[in-house]
Amino acid sequence: MAVNCPVPAGLCLATVIVMTTDQNTGTTLGELLTPVLTRCATAETCTDPSSVMTLLADSADSAGGFTSYRSSFAAGAAGAPAHFHTKAWELFFVISGSLQVLVGEEVSVLGAGDFLAVPPHTPHAFAAAPGEEADVLFVFTPGMGRFDYLRLLGRVMRGEADPAEIAASSEQYDNHYVDSPVWRAALERSA
Repeated sequence: MAVNCPVPAGLCLATVIVMTTDQNTGTTLGELLTPVLTRCATAETCTDPSSVMTLLADSADSAGGFTSYRSSFAAGAAGAPAHFHTKAWELFFVISGSLQVLVGEEVSVLGAGDFLAVPPHTPHAFAAAPGEEADVLFVFTPGMGRFDYLRLLGRVMRGEADPAEIAASSEQYDNHYVDSPVWRAALERSA
């Protein structure tokens, strides 16, 4: 499964200092922010039998502002079971293909160009739509250190790590799995 990554020519990066005022003390604070550029050719990837995750920027790269990665799913590939996050919004942008998603108690299919933003504490799940591939950009905001979780997930999917490690990491990665009869029924209909 190939991932097309054009590289813009003449990209100029600058560093900025953002000035804010502490509401409690009235002190002016400066925070150094630098652009985040991840070149496709050098981006780390995590692979499992049915997907490729391209790691773009973790929260440490963006001063905690966001975490982003791209997942390319093979036809009918599993994504994530029902879960929620307590601290971050999870944003989905479907680049190509179709992604089946659960949000709350509703299952729908997102197509190329569709965008979905799931707020904290909202159960959600996703997988490539039945018989379809999906190429999806994911963003968490505020940022959450997720790359180690994605690496662990890849190892579990390849049979190199114990699935119990994922359950044990739920607090660390703010990834809380829940039971969803609606999602189970949707997956059974898809099989």
